[in-house]
Amino acid sequence: MSHDSLIERFFETLITGNRPAARKIVLDAYSSGYSPADLYTEIFWPTYQLIDRMFRNDQLSLLSHHMSTRLLRTLVDQTASMLPQREALGRRVLCFCGPTEADEMGAQMAVDLLESQGFSVTFGGGGIANDEILPLVQESQPDVLLLFASAPQDLPNVRTLIDHIREIGACPSLQIAVGAGVFARAEGLAEEMGADLWADSPMEMVDALISEPNRRSDSSSRSFGKQRRPGQNGSKTQAA
Repeated sequence: MSHDSLIERFFETLITGNRPAARKIVLDAYSSGYSPADLYTEIFWPTYQLIDRMFRNDQLSLLSHHMSTRLLRTLVDQTASMLPQREALGRRVLCFCGPTEADEMGAQMAVDLLESQGFSVTFGGGGIANDEILPLVQESQPDVLLLFASAPQDLPNVRTLIDHIREIGACPSLQIAVGAGVFARAEGLAEEMGADLWADSPMEMVDALISEPNRRSDSSSRSFGKQRRPGQNGSKTQAA
């Protein structure tokens, strides 16, 4: 079976809430040679993207979206325990995401893969106010603040949070990374908002954080406190 056919079959089982069939597809893929990490990157994430895209385009009902999202998250949870755990890298990541169940699942995939690769991750989920995030950054002094699978409505708070962290020097060595969600759909947005690193998928984010731990944004490209002007679209560099 081709990869596209596999994704299509898996998608159909998810949107109809067919739990036994969805589990069987995952087990069959694992038995045929897919590693747990492959299940994340080759099956779970592409299907997650398909569900998200179709729902945003009004091609998927709210009921189908909810059934598929919750069933997929269950399968992600079950697979997480199978991921290999590499030696600790000594880098701590503090992660937040958009407010919905789907946003949290997308971020959870990134968190699971980061932990598998040796990062120490604290995951706060979505809907957390800046006045709770900022004190935690100051207190815990993480190596990375990761905002993954953010939603469009998150952008004002994300911009304010990045601005504030930079302006007060809350964590001088902090690397701010953003990925997926609205940042994958708006070219140049991550760079404009002052992120140090960005990527469109969980595995790309893992690779970027491992390969570019010292990358920091060019302050001249930031637009602190400013609205994006028409036509102001920084070039997006692939960070992996």
